[in-house]
Amino acid sequence: MEESVLIENMIKWAESQVESKEYAGGGLSFVGDALEQCSKSGRFSGENPKESADLYSDDMRDGVPERGAFVFYDCYEPNVEGLFNVGHCGIYIGEGDIIHAWDTVRIDEYMSVEALKTPHGFNPRYIGWVPLSKVLEQKQ
Repeated sequence: MEESVLIENMIKWAESQVESKEYAGGGLSFVGDALEQCSKSGRFSGENPKESADLYSDDMRDGVPERGAFVFYDCYEPNVEGLFNVGHCGIYIGEGDIIHAWDTVRIDEYMSVEALKTPHGFNPRYIGWVPLSKVLEQKQ
């Protein structure tokens, strides 16, 4: 499938999930399902968004993402050993916005995501984006 068609299908599917609580707190599963639903391929790498971001670190870019890019944030949660960076992610849909799963699937300006708070009071911090083409390469 042509990448531009995949991007449009992925975004269309993701937008159909807006306000769903099914993915609450599951940013990686939401982004992974958006890709799977449209490409019929296996889930992309990483156990959590931060691990995925680390796997794509060589391809991570700064600044405004391109449409269809996977956008990554550092995001901390407490665990038995202290704080753990689980990260957060979404899909860039254009005009400054991402679609992502927080309390519900929602659309936010990609930098305003930093103002959101986790249930434990932590804010995500934008670390960059990866073009969909690099995500697809990593899957192979």
